[in-house]
Amino acid sequence: MYALKINFEQKGLEPVVLENVKAGESLLEVILDAGIDLHHNCGAVCACSTCHLYVKKGMEFLEVLSDKEEDFIDRAVSPRIESRLGCQCVIQEGTGVIEVTLPDQTQFLGE
Repeated sequence: MYALKINFEQKGLEPVVLENVKAGESLLEVILDAGIDLHHNCGAVCACSTCHLYVKKGMEFLEVLSDKEEDFIDRAVSPRIESRLGCQCVIQEGTGVIEVTLPDQTQFLGE
């Protein structure tokens, strides 16, 4: 099991720590199940970049970056070396701490 620390670039949101996060789910699923807003316009099928996030710690606990995911990350707003798509970050078996930062979700149209 994992602890997932979620930081936010959006002003006014405090970090959240989720305990007992299980392997087999994507970071997007875990984040949405916790009631936290993370856009996912394509329905979590790696066809857009709206669930883009930054993995600050624990990259080794996540499924490896695919070529397709890398292509969509290049289209994300402000990609960095630690950029991933939440829908593609499936948590692998093990234990540890994963820390992510969610970009400001108000940057998307309609917000």
